[in-house]
Amino acid sequence: MGNDKTNMIVAIALSLAVLLGWNYFIAAPRVEEQRQAALQQKAATQAANPTGAPSASPAEGGPSAPVPGTLPNATTTVESREAALARSPRVAIDTPALAGSIALKGGRVDDVSLKGYHETVDDSSPRIVLLSPTGSANPYYAEFGWVGQNAGSLPTGDTVWTADGTVLTPAKPLTLTYDNGAGLLFRRVIAVDDKFMFTVRDEVENKGAAAVTLYPYGLVSRWGKPTTQGYYVLHEGMIGVLGADGLQEYTYDHVAKEPALGNAGTKGKAWANVTGGFVGITDKYWAAATIPDQATAYTGSFTERTDGATKVYQASVRGDGRSVEPGATVTATQQLFAGAKEVNTINNYQKDLGIKQFDLMIDWGWFHFITKPMFRALDFFFHLFGNFGVSILVVTFCLKLLFLPIANKSYQSMAKMKAVQPEMASIRERYGDDKMKQQQAMMELYKKEKINPVAGCWPVLIQIPVFFALYKVLFITIEMRHAPFFGWIQDLAAPDPTNILNLFGLLPFAAPDFIHLGIWPIVMGITMFIQMKMNPAPPDPVQAQIFTFMPIVFTFMLGSFPAGLVIYWAWNNTLSVIQQYVIMRRNGVKVELWDNLGGMFKKKPADKNAPAKS
Repeated sequence: MGNDKTNMIVAIALSLAVLLGWNYFIAAPRVEEQRQAALQQKAATQAANPTGAPSASPAEGGPSAPVPGTLPNATTTVESREAALARSPRVAIDTPALAGSIALKGGRVDDVSLKGYHETVDDSSPRIVLLSPTGSANPYYAEFGWVGQNAGSLPTGDTVWTADGTVLTPAKPLTLTYDNGAGLLFRRVIAVDDKFMFTVRDEVENKGAAAVTLYPYGLVSRWGKPTTQGYYVLHEGMIGVLGADGLQEYTYDHVAKEPALGNAGTKGKAWANVTGGFVGITDKYWAAATIPDQATAYTGSFTERTDGATKVYQASVRGDGRSVEPGATVTATQQLFAGAKEVNTINNYQKDLGIKQFDLMIDWGWFHFITKPMFRALDFFFHLFGNFGVSILVVTFCLKLLFLPIANKSYQSMAKMKAVQPEMASIRERYGDDKMKQQQAMMELYKKEKINPVAGCWPVLIQIPVFFALYKVLFITIEMRHAPFFGWIQDLAAPDPTNILNLFGLLPFAAPDFIHLGIWPIVMGITMFIQMKMNPAPPDPVQAQIFTFMPIVFTFMLGSFPAGLVIYWAWNNTLSVIQQYVIMRRNGVKVELWDNLGGMFKKKPADKNAPAKS
């Protein structure tokens, strides 16, 4: 087979390999894993001790410090979230971005919902609830304080603090106090900004006669394994940047496979004597993370333990020991991020607060050097036009301009290939089955006409990283969540909601989930079909069949992809058709589109060489 056929098949194979691999390893959800996780979570909730699971024992460790990840916790009965909230006196949280409350019993930040985000595209749907108290079905909270030995009664999850106010706002911090009755007075000052960052300053005043040694800690604790989306392109679970060790990402299952750490039944991983960074738990769009003082050494850890029938996952930091002499006061300041992983907000926290690599809270992946610029471009045009769908169209056009020289050379080479088709056919006839001489003659023809036989692959190869970057941005960035385009596309990060099986909503029944074939995937398939018909039909029957069915295969495959990605592909195909048409006309090559379309409806003449039927 000549190089022209080989190059076209290589281009097709590359495209199919990328999309098939994407669909198998990335795009298609691991439905069974999600179902099993949901069943396990439900079973764990139902099996919880109705009279209250026993509290974890105080941390045990070496002679000088508790082992990280085994910090005190308290459990309550499993009940509704509202009933769990009512078990403790509370101070309300009211900011432009957050609503919720702080439990005076335990001094925990355990009730946070996001004012700007809802469960569906309907703004009247419930707000996203991020943190919930113990006693609810899925406890998820942040806790700060001190651990130590021979220090008397230290605040725990059952300690009731005294508050100096009834509401926490960006303009009004909250001060909590607790006297242990043994010479130690604890104060906790909690402040919050207008976004998602809390600042927690813990103070201990020693009014006793003997010095004590205390270790400040902060943790994020999640009870029960949540139902993850199960995409390989996305990390969900424990996350942190731990000093020189850099980014650490542990799934829930990964933590459970770690060796024992600290108390019996606790497994996990610890990093000692690190400086800078954060630890936390991340979902696709939301996260909660504790951030230690960036200039002070600490020990960070990810752990898993079992409380009753429930798995408890914990990301924690523990500072070095602080000696509190009689009459002295020590202070430890930490921060808590609890909110949406907005790109600009995360970046501003990293810059303004000096949090080491806080931008890695967003899973940009190994190819961040492509995905980050892609987001920046989309975000720039979004602020100009106010629509991320329009932004995708503009960025696609700009990329076409950027790669115009390469694409032009590719299409020019393809045009020349078409112009010498008669000579190539003559070479094949002349040398018959002598593939060696046939190849040599082809190469001489390419050299004479200055044709690059592999140039036709460049448009496909260029499109692969763009496709990947846009898919990643659409999938991981919260800015794309519920971002509307026009008409029926109200969420660019979700598949086209229409379906041909119910005539795009005209028939009064819901289309089955196993086929996602909406209007935009069909538009994309049509544009791809037109692009294929721009070229003459391949002489090889097998190759012709591949070209015929490829738009259909792509249409069904991309049907379940985010609508923004399908819109990009359709628009990119349209621009490619226009570009190829102009270049072919400039090079004096006939555009085969109309002949190929017309030929589809013409009856093919009978083959004179075919054997007669008996």
